[in-house]
Amino acid sequence: MRSKLLVMLLFFLPFFTMQAQEETQEEKAKEEAVETEDDSEGQSRDSQAMDATATQWSFQLAYQLMPDYYDDLVNGSPRAAGLDNYLQLRIVAPIPMKSLTILPRLTVRHYENVNTGQTGFGNTELFALIIPRATDWGSGRAGIGPLVTAPGSEGVSKDEWGYGFAAAIVNNSGQWFYGLLFTQTWRSIDPRTLPVGESDINPLGIAPFLAYRFGTTGFYLQTADIVAQYDWNSGGFYLPVGLRFGKVFVLENSAWNVYAEYRTSAIYESWEGSAVQNSYRLNVTYTIPVGKK
Repeated sequence: MRSKLLVMLLFFLPFFTMQAQEETQEEKAKEEAVETEDDSEGQSRDSQAMDATATQWSFQLAYQLMPDYYDDLVNGSPRAAGLDNYLQLRIVAPIPMKSLTILPRLTVRHYENVNTGQTGFGNTELFALIIPRATDWGSGRAGIGPLVTAPGSEGVSKDEWGYGFAAAIVNNSGQWFYGLLFTQTWRSIDPRTLPVGESDINPLGIAPFLAYRFGTTGFYLQTADIVAQYDWNSGGFYLPVGLRFGKVFVLENSAWNVYAEYRTSAIYESWEGSAVQNSYRLNVTYTIPVGKK
């Protein structure tokens, strides 16, 4: 865990150094972002830095700490706890074209289980959001695309491939930014190896979000990284809740988005998996907007 915190600190260090050197440049760019909308996206630069569907390069590093889990009974046995923490790297490499934009997104996580000493990489995700020009209305957009998950390390993830799709819709209105993401995948395994009554379909993921930006300050308040899940096999439903507080630093040709968030579980009684009681995240994201063709 200490090594992961060190990586986060090293990632933050150049950010703060650059902020000190380019303070004047940042303030000027931020004022321009509030007064006018970006021509390529039809939205302000600060909201664009918060938008995972915007046409921009994105480099995200996040550290998630999950020290506590609920231990109520599930089918007569104590609910199993999840992993203790993970370090996440996410890269988005936009491909703008005349009729559509493709946003390939690679997510890699390294997990740690303090109790067992097991560590390793989780199931790596590759998602390509396809946004047709017809569903990009400037202040928001909608898209859909394929999602593939690769096998991870033993003891901290599933040793199997997965495939499916994800869809997203977002919109900006004044100081508000909101949207919804759906994910659905299937396990790439021999159906004959599954227990009786189970199928190869993974739980449905539903991730809504709502954010409010505080004027021209760059500060914002947003719902945490909430992914509600519905298990098609057991009928169980899981809903986490939480808040995120962050600040966007708009530079001339790029932006930083720094935030901290807290999350807990609100609905989990029918859910057979783990249910986090307290979860904390530190995040820094660097984005570089790309003009559309």
